[in-house]
Amino acid sequence: MRLLLIANPAPTHVGRHFLNAARSLGWQVELLDVNAAFAGPSWVRRVCWHLLGHRPLRLGGFSRAVQAHCRVWQPDLVLATGIAPLDAQSLAAMKSSGNPVVNFLTDDPWNPAHRAPWFLRALPHYAHVFTPRRANEKELLALGGPGVSWLPFAYAPEEHRPPLAVSAEDRRSWGQRLVFIGGADADRVAAARALVRAGVPVSLWGGYWKEYPDLSVHAHGHADEEQCRRIVAAAGANLCLVRRANRDGHSMRSYELPAIGGCLLVEDTPDHRALLGTAGESAFFFSSLVDLPARAHEILHLPEAARQVMRQSARQRLLLGSHTYADRLRAIQASALPHFH
Repeated sequence: MRLLLIANPAPTHVGRHFLNAARSLGWQVELLDVNAAFAGPSWVRRVCWHLLGHRPLRLGGFSRAVQAHCRVWQPDLVLATGIAPLDAQSLAAMKSSGNPVVNFLTDDPWNPAHRAPWFLRALPHYAHVFTPRRANEKELLALGGPGVSWLPFAYAPEEHRPPLAVSAEDRRSWGQRLVFIGGADADRVAAARALVRAGVPVSLWGGYWKEYPDLSVHAHGHADEEQCRRIVAAAGANLCLVRRANRDGHSMRSYELPAIGGCLLVEDTPDHRALLGTAGESAFFFSSLVDLPARAHEILHLPEAARQVMRQSARQRLLLGSHTYADRLRAIQASALPHFH
């Protein structure tokens, strides 16, 4: 099985997880870095992004380079992730030459923050689109071109695993706090403010939190991978949010946090209920910013032994549920290349 990935290989990105998953399956895999499509003078990149509909500066050149690589390497499957810099012309040409491309659509392309006319023109030329959000299924089917399948995010066992050790100091620092790891998007800022106003002890990790004077005292900057694992495992609870503008039913963190062994306070969505079961079994749920503080106080006031049971239950549900990125690759293979299944 020869897999060509068109993706971002940086840590925490889906492309890196798929790359490692393919290697774990014994597949031959190569990755073409989508960052090459954005290379160039910063002022030209800004013009293309803001005035040409989020268009990468080297969209055409990168697309042709992918075509050329396919002609030489002849992959069995080409998997692009997200709003990949492949134009409609190149996708159509690859399909006609026997190298159809499938996409794992990490973002909602109809979200105004991501909307790119060139990508919407390209979408019908994919052979198959896999989406982790139910809200996109009908819209993708209406394009009339690609096959469409719902496929959720996953976890990467080599990265999303319990820490080597959780020290007594970690427990003292984070064991009675609600932790959030992620950048300060507008929805997330509103959630953090609701918690702070209600007196919930909050710790915020990630970019841009220090730019908000009322939240900066709760912000701790960035943490490396092992530190993140220690914080998640030690925290009294971990807040798991979805992006409303993306119409998400779950996020990457929905799988990563329980895999690491975190105690979970998650948004109440059908995806989260299916993954984590009834309230109090593997997670606590909240439905809006109105009830979020009350649920946070409730979970943080549980005995540590009760929270530990929830941590173990959530991780066990994940481990027994075929939720690794290798599992997702097998599902993509079975749908896109049934003769390889």
